[in-house]
Amino acid sequence: MISPDLAMALLVNRTAAAYAGNAPAYIAYRERTHVSAPALGRSQEIDRYVEVRVADDYAVMQDLPRGAVRTGEAFPIIPYFDPFSSFEFSYYANLKSVDITLSRGSPIVLNLPPPDPSVNAVVPYNSYWDPQYAPDSTAGALHLLVAPTPRVGNGFYPSDVVEDPVTRLPSRIVMTTVANDETIAFDFRSIDGYWVIAHGTFTAQERVGLLAFRVVADVTYDEFSFPKAPPDPRLAATP
Repeated sequence: MISPDLAMALLVNRTAAAYAGNAPAYIAYRERTHVSAPALGRSQEIDRYVEVRVADDYAVMQDLPRGAVRTGEAFPIIPYFDPFSSFEFSYYANLKSVDITLSRGSPIVLNLPPPDPSVNAVVPYNSYWDPQYAPDSTAGALHLLVAPTPRVGNGFYPSDVVEDPVTRLPSRIVMTTVANDETIAFDFRSIDGYWVIAHGTFTAQERVGLLAFRVVADVTYDEFSFPKAPPDPRLAATP
């Protein structure tokens, strides 16, 4: 197989091309969020129907079954998101609410030299990520385990990446931080030709006074549709 650095670079570039070149105008979906604090033995359910304008992540959200209607950033995060890209993310959860802020950046495209028949090998080097093949990785279904380099700082990095052998896009990406134990895990599916998040898990340690406990928000996205026109008049404005 090719080197894991090159395999990851090619996967990052395929993902960027698919994400930037095939974005839906609007997404409608239902999300089911289960928030739990296992150490406290407590949990909470949040269930919403969301319609979002993808270009600027502006959404109309209906609490189910017949709750409040809200507008703003899609809850919990927009399911059209490339974790390899540059982004800003903050996460706080308790048993009454989940506050997640996501600012999507531009997709990352890694510069690779064009094919050259006079070259015997290409050895790319990523100064931020150090990928290695997982034991179950194959040429047709990549599984990469990634360690951060010192240049990552305290930010997120993709620690575990699994490729869908059919779409050749990620089916799972686990983002980890160097600074603490916060993690985000995304499971992706291709639905109606769009690469979207179908499931996510957000985990972080929270503190209230002297009490520290882990909070997990487990989110399932389903009932997807991809309207061509604004599904709600409030989404009709130009981003």
